[in-house]
Amino acid sequence: MLKAKYNRLCKNVLRKDVLQNVFNYITLFIVFVSCTNNTIFTEYKSIPNNKWHKDSIISFHFNAKDTVSKNNIYINLRNNKDYEFNNLFLITSVEFPNKTKVIDTLEYEMTDAKGRFLGTGFTDTKENKLEYKASIPFAIQGDYHFTIKQAMRKIGEENGVNFLNGISDIGIEINKIN
Repeated sequence: MLKAKYNRLCKNVLRKDVLQNVFNYITLFIVFVSCTNNTIFTEYKSIPNNKWHKDSIISFHFNAKDTVSKNNIYINLRNNKDYEFNNLFLITSVEFPNKTKVIDTLEYEMTDAKGRFLGTGFTDTKENKLEYKASIPFAIQGDYHFTIKQAMRKIGEENGVNFLNGISDIGIEINKIN
């Protein structure tokens, strides 16, 4: 009788282990499939001492081979609690392989209405994924050169902020749209 109970217990444990393993494999498969993205380029540059000088231009180079697919381009930015503003002005440019250049002045919100930093992260550092260009193809095959420069000014001052505190990293991310 004791042996029969032992055998039933072993069968139940084995059944639970098999079901748990099947569940684990299914969960792993779902996570793997859902986490795959279409990022074709990502690169970050660190800002020395988390102080972005007004004359410091951050550059990125991307070699486009696909001239048909559309892409979303993001500026990824990490800031910490030393960031003093609720918004961010950037001057960006993209130079095409044929030397054509497009320059944009962009503004992004960095805090909500209560002054809390936007972005993701559980520590004092927040990661922001700022939309730069949406649904664009790289129509010409070759090297694209992206530049980013901060353009912050204090209210009533003509000259820009010499050092923009609290910015630790700037990046570019390019995602192919399916």
